[in-house]
Amino acid sequence: MLALVLPTTALKALDISGTWQGLDKTRHVLEIRKVHGSYVGELYNLGDESYGATRNGNTVSAFNFDGGFVRFSLDNTEGAFRGKLAEDGKTIIGTWQPMFGPAHALTFARANKQTEWVIDPSPHEILFVTVQKGVKLEVLDWGGIGPPLILLAGLGNTAHEFDDLAPKFTGKHHVFAITRRGFGLSGSPAFTDENYDSDRLGDDVLAVMTTLEINKPVLAGHSQAGEELSSVGTRHPEKIAGLVYLDSLFQYAFYDPARASLDVETAIVKRDLSEMFELQNSPIQWRALIAEVQAHIPPLQKAMQETVDMLEGAPETPPMNKPNDLAANRIVANTRPYGVASVPVLAILAMPRQCQPGCDKALANILAGDIERADLFERKTPNVRVVRLPHASHYVWRSNEADVLREMNAFMDGLPN
Repeated sequence: MLALVLPTTALKALDISGTWQGLDKTRHVLEIRKVHGSYVGELYNLGDESYGATRNGNTVSAFNFDGGFVRFSLDNTEGAFRGKLAEDGKTIIGTWQPMFGPAHALTFARANKQTEWVIDPSPHEILFVTVQKGVKLEVLDWGGIGPPLILLAGLGNTAHEFDDLAPKFTGKHHVFAITRRGFGLSGSPAFTDENYDSDRLGDDVLAVMTTLEINKPVLAGHSQAGEELSSVGTRHPEKIAGLVYLDSLFQYAFYDPARASLDVETAIVKRDLSEMFELQNSPIQWRALIAEVQAHIPPLQKAMQETVDMLEGAPETPPMNKPNDLAANRIVANTRPYGVASVPVLAILAMPRQCQPGCDKALANILAGDIERADLFERKTPNVRVVRLPHASHYVWRSNEADVLREMNAFMDGLPN
């Protein structure tokens, strides 16, 4: 009986406060503090793109530590960790369960002052810029000499995704990065369509430029940030020097009418329907609006059927109610069908994307759409260079850093003064 009781008693006496570091390649860091008898902390991911966390803003307001088991979830996004503290108190062996997909093994080991990783070693200044009443955005400023460069992160990421890349441009450019509303340390206004419309996000970038007096920057954006690049570039080309799409040339960044896209088609029809009865006084405008809705119904139906096929056999998941996920939903639901901007453009794409033998029909269709859209973009866009990096990571500056640095520097060096 004593043999059974002692380990459990010893575990209960242990204090899990401190810094824990992942024994996986993604370099997770878990900081745990004891406040008024309860555990709180933060989870960071200092490595490449992966599950679990971004580089900042991932708070944990409650850890459950009972019987040697450690459980927690992030305050701002879905997903949960469940692990077991080793009897020696030196490791926590467990799994991270994201909202979608399988669980991932994740083991933490205690760190000390000599072995712990620096959370944010990048040489930037952190600013907070008001872009709308009650909404401030986190802006990182690395300084530098020369024309300005603004980096925009993908959906769910923060400006800190560029902590390693940004300093490599400061020899020729003054470099900034912006964390969009709803994520990281930036403000999260009410989750309405208006607050997260893609043009509203583009206006946030313009507001930062105005406040910090950033004149004619190059905008470089990853993934979902392609819509912010296209929003600014198509509406205010006079305010920027050029655009760099970092694997961000998706339907929400450049609309190919030949491809059905559930998010863009839904947003178009929803936006038009909301205006339907406000135009009764103008038969010309009303007819034009109805014609646009009718034109988008067939691709919407096609996109919905493709979604139905993809969801066949998919498991039920808990409802999303964390702030980051609610913000992401509003952003995806409020995209726009952008065309091309009349400014110099560089697009660096992971193409062809990896599709293992036997990959499902939905993924194969997405890959085909990427290729067709890139070809169309190249034909339609003046002053464009499209660089295709075979089998690169979605985070192209990590998997192919030398290629990205070479192409971006050549592009920016060639811009008119």
